[in-house]
Amino acid sequence: MADPTGLRSAQVVVPCDELDPTLAFFTRTLGFRVEAIFPADKPTVAVVTGLGVRLRLDVAAPGAGSSVRLRVLADDPASVAAGASEWVAPNGTVVEIVAAEPPIIVPPVQQSLVVTRLDADAQWVSGRAGMRYRDLVPDRQGGRFIASNIAINDAGLVPDYVHFHRVRFKLIFVRRGWVRVVYEGQGESFVMNEGDCVLQPPTIRHRVLENSDAFEVVEVSCPSEHETYADLEMELPNGVLPADHAWFGQRFVRHVAATASWMPWSSPGFEHRDTGIGAATDGLGGVRVVRPTAAGVSSGVRTHDGELWFGHLLDGTLTLSVDGRLPETLASGDSFAVPADMRYSLDDCSADLQLLEVSLPA
Repeated sequence: MADPTGLRSAQVVVPCDELDPTLAFFTRTLGFRVEAIFPADKPTVAVVTGLGVRLRLDVAAPGAGSSVRLRVLADDPASVAAGASEWVAPNGTVVEIVAAEPPIIVPPVQQSLVVTRLDADAQWVSGRAGMRYRDLVPDRQGGRFIASNIAINDAGLVPDYVHFHRVRFKLIFVRRGWVRVVYEGQGESFVMNEGDCVLQPPTIRHRVLENSDAFEVVEVSCPSEHETYADLEMELPNGVLPADHAWFGQRFVRHVAATASWMPWSSPGFEHRDTGIGAATDGLGGVRVVRPTAAGVSSGVRTHDGELWFGHLLDGTLTLSVDGRLPETLASGDSFAVPADMRYSLDDCSADLQLLEVSLPA
């Protein structure tokens, strides 16, 4: 493999038949700046920079006259391009004008009954930064939600970088082990232990630093497909923002299980600790950990009228009873999602049951 340590910069080669009109287009229309141009007497090459890229306009480059596409991000594409969605440079380069921050596309509600088990057949796939992923809602509820069990087997530093997500909702809940993370505006890095969780508001910058062995989280996001962007300029930690600072209407939440209070749940015989995520999202989504007050209790018949009701067994067992379906005994690591208006109950709950409940709305 080549040694990249001596590399200094890169240029995208853009062929052109004539330099002058192409150079004028990039400098006058798009505002690029000339870095180099040669030969002096009759230039055939110009290096220009702008909009985060460096281009080498080259008359001698192979492929002159072929179509090259340049994707340009703009705050208001319609005003920049006078209503056109693209321009064409004299050398044939197609300049596509797109929104720098397009709206998040959330697919329509498409609910289904889902039961996912942690067993010998559980499918794990390799993902970003050495993480392994297990899909807890394989049908993704029509693309509206994704729920994942994410694991890192070995302890140590995580090859992560400062990044952010363009999402509507994102929960990170530590299922096993611990992890050290750092978040924009939250001061120094901190450790999340088993049972702790955070709400990641849209676009908040963050980085995963290190983890214990046998580390696992449960992550729930909306929509299921969303972009992750690196931030190459922000360094973390970067100080402390006011507690009421909001990113797209949501406040950062760090819930610490060890200091949480328990209170009665919506069904008698159960109690829960609320994470505060409902208040921080102005009711968009709620996250609670539920447990029985005694072994063998039942929730009684329940329904909901929201867009998501998701449960993940952190510990213990229960029997999920749903209208029109045989009861199923679920154990630690199993998950389920129940559609709106479907009658269900949580029966025969073990004394050590702890259930992660995620609902939208809160």
